[in-house]
Amino acid sequence: VQLQASGGGLVQAGGSLRLSCVPSGRTFSIHDVGWFRQAPGKEREFVAATTWTTGSTNYVDSVKGRFTISRDNAKNTEYLQMNSLKPEDTAVYYCAAKSNILDPGRANAYNYWGQGTLVTVSS
Repeated sequence: VQLQASGGGLVQAGGSLRLSCVPSGRTFSIHDVGWFRQAPGKEREFVAATTWTTGSTNYVDSVKGRFTISRDNAKNTEYLQMNSLKPEDTAVYYCAAKSNILDPGRANAYNYWGQGTLVTVSS
């Protein structure tokens, strides 16, 4: 499975961005797609995930009510809609996919990773 992420950029605090992730290859094996982020000097952090078989979603507490993960089947694209952005959301965001049923909040559960896309939120 290959993952192509895009949509990062510079935005002012309070603004919005939408990240996209397009999986290709053996997509039939995907169980979950997740978004993670890594700020400078910090560890990679779980942001959100969706389970393809059930449609269930999970979010880290700090983004609940502001971020929405969704999937457009027709476009074969996963989205992370980010609203009310804060400077502390600044990070490189990564799209990831896994074919197992391990905890979708764990980075080491994911088999496949896309390249990162930088999100910068100015104050």
